[in-house]
Amino acid sequence: MSRVGKYPVEILDGVEVNLQGQLLKTKGPKGELSYNVPKKVKITHDNDNKQLSFEPADESKEARSLWGTCRSIASNMVVGVKDGFKIELQLQGVGYRAQAQGKLLTLFLGYSHDIKMAMPETITVETPTPTEIIV
Repeated sequence: MSRVGKYPVEILDGVEVNLQGQLLKTKGPKGELSYNVPKKVKITHDNDNKQLSFEPADESKEARSLWGTCRSIASNMVVGVKDGFKIELQLQGVGYRAQAQGKLLTLFLGYSHDIKMAMPETITVETPTPTEIIV
């Protein structure tokens, strides 16, 4: 059984964390996020050590399941507002290629037509090579 919830979440420099009851808010250079922590999980904010700690509110299976999930979500929130997230995709297939033009991603995937995807304002897409996509 995983014990992800046992480890505290380190609050990075440049990230501001605000805890109001069960509402967790993070703010950083890349934006701000909020998460309503379920009542089955207790959350504590240690300002001195710059940490968030989680523990199940009771011994129910649901509380123990949510414990690690809430910790992971909070950790991802802290990283997301500080550094953001990036994924590199590789297209594999004969004739498969991609092309980014501003906020429009065009995929050529062997269909009779091109697939055009409009990206939201908060997401940037690059295609350094025709078979590589960086989101």
